[in-house]
Amino acid sequence: MIARAWKFEDLKKIAALEEVCFPTDAWNLQMLADSFLSDRFYGVLLEEDGEITAYGGLSFLFDEGEIPLIATAENYRRAGRGDRILTLLTEEAASRGVKTLFLEVRASNVPAQMLYQKHGFCFLSVRRKYYKDGEDALVMKKVID
Repeated sequence: MIARAWKFEDLKKIAALEEVCFPTDAWNLQMLADSFLSDRFYGVLLEEDGEITAYGGLSFLFDEGEIPLIATAENYRRAGRGDRILTLLTEEAASRGVKTLFLEVRASNVPAQMLYQKHGFCFLSVRRKYYKDGEDALVMKKVID
């Protein structure tokens, strides 16, 4: 398994994986490209035999950051890949001077919530009917030491 920063040529594969992982809320190719081209964004992925198995992104400004996307391909879940991506994003945030990280997660996505709590994220608030299907989002926060 190789961990590396996104390359522009990865964006189509990431967009395709977004569609599979988040059919109603996927980032499209244009959104991914706009983020990738920003100097306030960092994307990391895990790759095996040329296949992207997990990815995530970090947006940052001054001492605050957000993880707006993180996913693992279904066949590779529950094998530590999300954990690895989250670790890499947190390390990158710290290296850029980020002191506080935020993310949103579906209220029903208990496995993701548990992963985030394992990494020191705490519940902050609820965004009612945040997702297109009307589900709430839980906002979580982590203070980086």
